[in-house]
Amino acid sequence: MVTRLFSRVGLPIAALALTALAACEEPEQILPGEREDIRPASDLETVAKSGSQPISLPSQSANASWPQSPGTPAFRTSNASLRATPQRIWSASIGDGDSRKQRITADPVVAGGLVYTLDAGATVSAVTPQGQVAWSTNLIPATDGDADATGGGMAYSGGVLYVSSGFGRLTALDAKTGAIRWQKRLNATGSGAPLVSNGLLYLVAGDETGWTVDTKDGRIQWQIEGTPSVGNVLGAPAPVVTSDLAVFAFGSGDIAATFKRGGISRWNASVAGGRRGRATARIVDVTGSPMVVGDTIFIGNHSGRTVAFDAGTGERRWTADEGAVDTVWPAGNSIFLISDRSQLVRLNSADGSVIWAQDLPGFVKDKPNRRGPIVAHYGPILAGGRIVIASNDGFLRFFNPVNGALVHQVEVPGGATTAPVVAGQTLYVVSTKGDLHAFR
Repeated sequence: MVTRLFSRVGLPIAALALTALAACEEPEQILPGEREDIRPASDLETVAKSGSQPISLPSQSANASWPQSPGTPAFRTSNASLRATPQRIWSASIGDGDSRKQRITADPVVAGGLVYTLDAGATVSAVTPQGQVAWSTNLIPATDGDADATGGGMAYSGGVLYVSSGFGRLTALDAKTGAIRWQKRLNATGSGAPLVSNGLLYLVAGDETGWTVDTKDGRIQWQIEGTPSVGNVLGAPAPVVTSDLAVFAFGSGDIAATFKRGGISRWNASVAGGRRGRATARIVDVTGSPMVVGDTIFIGNHSGRTVAFDAGTGERRWTADEGAVDTVWPAGNSIFLISDRSQLVRLNSADGSVIWAQDLPGFVKDKPNRRGPIVAHYGPILAGGRIVIASNDGFLRFFNPVNGALVHQVEVPGGATTAPVVAGQTLYVVSTKGDLHAFR
């Protein structure tokens, strides 16, 4: 009984005491001067105030082809010729577009006077520079259904188009007719892009196995295994080659360099890890092909890391706290990338420091308490002296490489689902609807 009485009477007394103490408090004193955040500004906030830096761009080149992934210097046009404000000149249907379960993952390939595409299923099409479909070949196995798999990649060499597919097949097609020359079972999804060099084809299958096969008949030369990983992005990056090594990137973030002919390991490294603080994903998958520049390999992952490695030894030269959602692009003294925070970023290639960062559209629909899907951006590439990005919000965007200013944009009907490629002073990109668009 005493306890209950105390609880009823004591509370009002306590409240009166607190009121009296509050009345005795002195008013808050506001100190003069500028208020500083207790945490240091992020690198990108600091860069935004520092301005731009000069850049030495390679001369524009009137290339006739874009035959393979640009990670290897022999297949890269550093600054393809393109007019400053290109406009769409034609569109052509190339098959199935993106759906809930299927995606187009293969960038267009241009060679031998044709543009090659791979739709969301496994239909390969060859399109003329005027927008006419020259031939189409369906690579879905007879034992599988149209929606059983998706993804793949392509590479052209010596009149042959090599195609990997999510159905676990590697196929060599006659580039002029689309006729099948040979096929190889991969025993895993073949959603990555192949690389062809000196009679050998290199490919990552299932995001954890590196294949090397003879281009004549698909016979296996050797294989290497990476660390298995379940959290991967659809579409493994194409391997790259140096003068004596083949370099593979796996879904676990592991990088393996082997001697090209025998497959003997030279070095192993990793880009695993993420940005401290804000990170949009914890996926450590290497989401773009390694980029070889001289004796350095640049590569990034999806969770906030871009790394420069010594190509000969695998020694890490620098690490930047910026993830790259696609292949990085070197130009002069800089590396350009689309970060995992939806920014176009220019890094100093010598030390990885941020020179500038330009915000890109982040959400398809950004409403209070109801954000929609994130806008997907593909690229970047350097063409016409501009940094070019294709996005699924329906635009090609062109940026000044010196300061990151947006200088031109043009509509892509249906929105882009591949990186842009440029050949014959024409830019090609595939849309989410399954259309190949040409801009000139």
